[in-house]
Amino acid sequence: MTDANTVQVIAPNLKKRYSGVTSTVLRLVPLQAKDIAIASVGPKLPPEIPQIRIRDLFTMRRRPRVWHARRNNEMLAGLALKHILRQPLKLMFTSAAQRDHSGYTKWLIGKQDALVATSARSASFLRRDAQVIHHGIDTDHFCPADDRAALRARLNLPVDATLLGCFGRIRPSKGNDLFIDAMIALLPRFPHAHAVMMGGVTEHFKGFMDDLRARVAASSVADRIHILPEDPGWTIAPWFQAIDLYIAPQRNEGFGLTPLEAMACGVPCIATRTGAFEEIVADGETGTLIATEDYPALEQAIQSALADPDTLNRWSANCRPRAINGFRIADEAARLIAIYRDLLRS
Repeated sequence: MTDANTVQVIAPNLKKRYSGVTSTVLRLVPLQAKDIAIASVGPKLPPEIPQIRIRDLFTMRRRPRVWHARRNNEMLAGLALKHILRQPLKLMFTSAAQRDHSGYTKWLIGKQDALVATSARSASFLRRDAQVIHHGIDTDHFCPADDRAALRARLNLPVDATLLGCFGRIRPSKGNDLFIDAMIALLPRFPHAHAVMMGGVTEHFKGFMDDLRARVAASSVADRIHILPEDPGWTIAPWFQAIDLYIAPQRNEGFGLTPLEAMACGVPCIATRTGAFEEIVADGETGTLIATEDYPALEQAIQSALADPDTLNRWSANCRPRAINGFRIADEAARLIAIYRDLLRS
């Protein structure tokens, strides 16, 4: 447990349920802690994350600190610490939302000293100046496999097939049904192609998953569509390393790391124009962008890619350089630290 009195930056995670915001905090804070005294605080944090206790917020010495919120309740908590407990905080908020904010959220945003948006589209909804800082990934960890055939064999995937992947939580917003429908339609035309869909499913979306399984079972290509449970390991990188083409058919998304994780592994992506995908995928260079929830466009884009291996190889060659030159988590951490230091100086 970190001594709260030594902390210069607090990155709260005031939510018990794991989410994309939680993932961001867990990835960034340990890396940032190498360069600045930062800690998280929240009800359910892994022990390896630099952190202070919630009760420390009420007893820590008054000194200038940055409170970096990523949710409404965290912005509100920062205001309470500043104006009720008289902590001399500088308030900072990162937004990934791509929609008009409620009046309440706008009021909270108006009280912040600094704003960050994870994409240009997110920034356009803030109605205030904000720095755009894309999420990054560990490009040393997400990298091409040394021996992809051996990796596929270890993962029980067909070694010589063309593999298409779609990973992440299973729910309608992620467009898993669009992926499955496209695979059922296209795989009969491409006998060497297989599809892999993998991810966690909550009880609320169990019926959605059951329907997808039923569609696959009733198809002529059930033996080539592999629906797998969420990988219980600590990383999903091997699954990206094993595939040839990643499909991101989301209907809505905050940011969306999976196309970036695929690209860092040298895997091109076909993605909808949602989340930050338009800023991640270079259309025609590292994959293809299509309109959101345009099933015919999705099917046509996948068919074109499968029918043109030379283009697929060209896209693949462009992927990792793009991921390295603009989407490294170390760069994200450094840019945030620069804002922290500016706020502390001011």
